[in-house]
Amino acid sequence: MEAEIQTDIVVRPVRDVDAEALGRVHATCWHETYDHLISKAALEKISPRRMAELWTHWAVQGPDFKMFAALVDGEIVGFAGSGPARDKDAPAFRELYFIYLLDAHHGTGIGQRLFDSVIGSDESVYLWVAEDNPRAHRFYTRNGFTLDGAAHTEPFLGETLTEVRFVR
Repeated sequence: MEAEIQTDIVVRPVRDVDAEALGRVHATCWHETYDHLISKAALEKISPRRMAELWTHWAVQGPDFKMFAALVDGEIVGFAGSGPARDKDAPAFRELYFIYLLDAHHGTGIGQRLFDSVIGSDESVYLWVAEDNPRAHRFYTRNGFTLDGAAHTEPFLGETLTEVRFVR
């Protein structure tokens, strides 16, 4: 009989000391998520150090913002963030800004735990997601979101990315 591997999973608020680790994970997640949507040359511009600099600001935005990290055996493997709506035509007051999880941890339930940490169970919320990201579309649909027909093209790493809006 094989021994079962116990993994320590913690989902907690982001701390300012997490910036460096979040920068590394963020850069890796972008490579894993967007490699089929953005050129390799554009993705090579992603710097874990620059992403860490951004996290030093995101981590301390105030009580209206929820930023959480997921750790497995003490190492950050994903993160999620939500806050006040940024769009003028926002269909809800709250927006899910991002949820990223390293590919190796997809399908483990950690993504759901991150989502639940930044969005209330009955909270009205919206988000933008890459049009060509079927895994994310399935995740948001399971969480009660539907496409509302809105789409836009965003500049992303010097290229463009088409995003669609989901609302719950």
